[in-house]
Amino acid sequence: MMNLMNILAEANEAVAVTAADTTAATTATGTAAAAPAGGDLIMTLGMMVAMVAIFYFLLIRPQRKKDKQVKNMLAALKVGDRICTIGGLYGTIAALKDDTVTLTMGSLQNTIVIARWAIRSVENVALENDAEPQI
Repeated sequence: MMNLMNILAEANEAVAVTAADTTAATTATGTAAAAPAGGDLIMTLGMMVAMVAIFYFLLIRPQRKKDKQVKNMLAALKVGDRICTIGGLYGTIAALKDDTVTLTMGSLQNTIVIARWAIRSVENVALENDAEPQI
């Protein structure tokens, strides 16, 4: 235990001597190693601006564009549109209210009420199972 303490004390003294020698050499040459150059600061700021621009064009801008398309699609819903919900249900809009949509689904024309935000897309193709029941 005592040997370990002696080794650590010697290591600390060696580091202190090395630091003192470096400081003496710096003052002897007249240059200060601690002061950053102006070019480094400009380069750092330039890199930060470039990173923000990359994030904007790769992440933020496409997401805003997608959100705008979804908002326009939800605003343009009308009775009779064929839709797909986020849960994978297909149906036809029977009624619209502020934040709710009534859907009819299947050959028995079952109705359900869902939230408007739960609509994934408006479909163009009619499904076979929504046809009139065959007797």
